[in-house]
Amino acid sequence: MQDPSINELVRMWIAGWSVSRGAAEAVDEPWGWTIDVGVVGHVARHVLPEPAEPDVRKIAEATTAPGTWLKLFTEDAVARPWLGPQWRLDQPGYLMTVPLGAERPEVPAGYTVTTWTRGGIIRTLVRTGAGHLAARGQAGLAGPVAVPDQILTAPEHRRRGLGALVMRTLQNAGHEAGADTAVLVGTPDGRALYASLGWTTRSPMASLVYEPAAESAAEPGAEPGAESAAEPGAE
Repeated sequence: MQDPSINELVRMWIAGWSVSRGAAEAVDEPWGWTIDVGVVGHVARHVLPEPAEPDVRKIAEATTAPGTWLKLFTEDAVARPWLGPQWRLDQPGYLMTVPLGAERPEVPAGYTVTTWTRGGIIRTLVRTGAGHLAARGQAGLAGPVAVPDQILTAPEHRRRGLGALVMRTLQNAGHEAGADTAVLVGTPDGRALYASLGWTTRSPMASLVYEPAAESAAEPGAEPGAESAAEPGAE
């Protein structure tokens, strides 16, 4: 079967991401989709799988709400010149995919794993023997697609394979739920982990947020609601 286009992969991603975050249904636009998110620092997002400068500038000119995000599937260096300093460039993202199958990851000694599904969201929790949070993650289900999201490893438990454990557990649970493909947008750190687990990078993604009070572009930081505390991250 022919590989899906970037447009189709992005559509799959936003379908599962919206479930994971409890966001509104994506609204079709000529250039992509608009999604109401409704949390502090992240009011809404406009997603453009094949961004063109005139479309991006038109969206920017019409934007008045702080906390509006642009997700542009292109390189940062391409997107940055299209927007003024009131749009802060966040860390880059990478659209990635992997086929799903049955896999039972081995749990490292001293840890336990609990996995459950509620409201179309798979959640995985890794704890120490004393019950302390060591790692966690979730995945939104959208028909044949699972979208891992908010992958986090506690600082004191990093470099022990727990990020891989969370991902493999979510992938297996997604397969058991009927999904055959997983899609995510990974952070730079997350990309290395996911590649080691068989994920394929499909496209870069530039991420910008409207901050009209800013006098100049801020240093790249972590998107509100994303995985700033995580070692491996999924957007």
